[in-house]
Amino acid sequence: MKGFGLDRVIEPKGNVPVTAWKLDNSKKLKSKELRIAVDLIDFERGNFNQICSICQYDETKIKERILKIVNERNKLHNPYTESSGLFTGIIEEISPDFEIQEGLCVGDQVVCLTPLAGLPLYIEEITSIDINYAQIECKGYAICFESVQLFKQNDFVGNDVKYLMKILEEEGSLCNISEELKHMNVSKALIIGPNPIEAIFYARIAYDIAPGKIENIIVTDKSYAKLYDTDVVKKAFGDLMTRIYFVDLSMPMDAFSQLLEGENRKLADVVVNLENIKGSETVANCIVKDSGMVCYTDINNSYAQGLLIADCFGKQVDHYALDGYEKDAYEFAVKLVNKVKPNLDILSETLNKVAMQKSFVNMKNHEITRDAVQKIDDFIYMSPVTKNMLEEVINVAKYDCNVIIQGETGVGKEKVFDLIHQNSPRSGKPCIKINCATIHENLAESEFFGYEKGSFTGAQESGKKGYFELANNGTLFLDEIGSLSLSMQSKLLRVLQESTYYKVGGVEPKHVNVRVICANNIPLKKLVNDGAFREDLYYRLNICMINVAPLRMRKEDIVCLAESFLESYSKKYGINKTFSNGALEELQGYHWPGNVRELENTVHRLYISEKENEIDRMAVDMLINESIYEFETVDIRKEFSSEENMDLNSIMDKQEKKLIEFALKKCKTTRAAAEFLNIPQATFARKKLKYNL
Repeated sequence: MKGFGLDRVIEPKGNVPVTAWKLDNSKKLKSKELRIAVDLIDFERGNFNQICSICQYDETKIKERILKIVNERNKLHNPYTESSGLFTGIIEEISPDFEIQEGLCVGDQVVCLTPLAGLPLYIEEITSIDINYAQIECKGYAICFESVQLFKQNDFVGNDVKYLMKILEEEGSLCNISEELKHMNVSKALIIGPNPIEAIFYARIAYDIAPGKIENIIVTDKSYAKLYDTDVVKKAFGDLMTRIYFVDLSMPMDAFSQLLEGENRKLADVVVNLENIKGSETVANCIVKDSGMVCYTDINNSYAQGLLIADCFGKQVDHYALDGYEKDAYEFAVKLVNKVKPNLDILSETLNKVAMQKSFVNMKNHEITRDAVQKIDDFIYMSPVTKNMLEEVINVAKYDCNVIIQGETGVGKEKVFDLIHQNSPRSGKPCIKINCATIHENLAESEFFGYEKGSFTGAQESGKKGYFELANNGTLFLDEIGSLSLSMQSKLLRVLQESTYYKVGGVEPKHVNVRVICANNIPLKKLVNDGAFREDLYYRLNICMINVAPLRMRKEDIVCLAESFLESYSKKYGINKTFSNGALEELQGYHWPGNVRELENTVHRLYISEKENEIDRMAVDMLINESIYEFETVDIRKEFSSEENMDLNSIMDKQEKKLIEFALKKCKTTRAAAEFLNIPQATFARKKLKYNL
């Protein structure tokens, strides 16, 4: 068996390089290794999009982000998208026992088709970034093993290398669709996708099946209509494209109606869905004919959704997941580059201009947000902080132990509990949730343990079951456990130690089997130190502790949560509303003292109060900064109603003071505040001193 780098795994040991968290990327070669000086890396599109989104398309931040991922893991393996990339470079050194492919030697320019997720990588410097092609030029090296697929490459330079690498990223999908179409009678192919580069590849594949006899229809979301010069796109596609449509994929039935009318109600024989916007899979299955084929490049989301949609339509559709490595991929890619090079050359100039446009950056930010969103059950997130916490939650869930969940008010502690219970061995058993802060101290014992009939005045004749009895064999969630009295804490400790308790007024012990998970917004350890919580109970509960970070510590989650809440309210009230990119930036910049609960409340208020279907930056700013805007103007009726004659100078001074105070609170610095009010900084500073602000 060929070597594949087991000696390079640092942690966790026992894994192969592609599944390991961290590799050894030291430059000195080990047995059966080869080192390549890397000059260009082509990112898998979802990987690159997620990085750019987090960095808001700031090139400096993108470089820093890529270097951070590589330096943390010593390989290019984005933990948020579980994807990587391919690379080109020059062979620097080969170990003596390396079983080299015939014809390869030191100094050769090569292309590597093995993803960098499984190869040690060091990047010294990133020299340039190509947003359109999701590629970087860099200086560094990669360590390759005997199992790595290397191909000598001397035929292409400049843009041609970019074309080749982008096709190789898609090679499995392109080879697969090429083979499938050969066995079909196709007269109309429809390609749904956001990027004309990838669309050209698939259009060429379809065209080659029967040159001049297949109609290639390109469908793109309407948000890209302003990004590309339609005439240039049509010129670039040439004979490869029959028509292009810009539709609203988020409103799939409207999009379908537009396509149906434009195509004179003639459906497509095959649809290739390159898009991951929710709704694209619905359009694909609507516009394809009965017994037609829909192909997907986004296997995780679109493919599974497509199967369900076709079943609901009662339509017989062949669903095909385009993926995988093909043995002849390099030769296939070389041939395809030569075919599409004239088309891509025409696109290059307009794409370079587009990449510099601010509107492109903003729209791409919004698009990429969807790429980066991840979900476990109904827990939506983007932040690596949340990802790490959820990985710990899923791990802890399978162990039948007590757990403490800590976090500020509103961070989602109950959501975390739900996740633990749903993924635990007790998931099908009773689940009782209690807010300890709402229980009156005098009633706490009877609420937790129940009581026998006639135990006290006013007791129910039949007695009552307590929380422990109701939760028997299941899970008991005690929220705000720190609010329980010390006396009640003592009784709770006894149940946890002995798994038995007595009902109020009872004489026989009750046996119970309950997993207790508790939560508190103040760290229980602090309450222990303050003497407000029993130390022995704390250690009995603290088998495992989950800390839920506040929203300000996981800002990446703000956008996906806000959009999720807005989508939920759109469904509830029947009017579809969206956030502008500026609104999302404003939400992400706020500190959210009330955390997720405050965010949801704010989104609800924005949905109700905003009359337009798009919620803009100003609407968000006005709402989250209400307390600041209260100072903006003087209310003459209130402040001067008792005066017979008003003093203009006094009114103007009060107004000026409020405006200076408002600008300071909004802009934080005197320079920014002066620019905001369009006055010199020195003038602003004098007025600040004048009003003692």
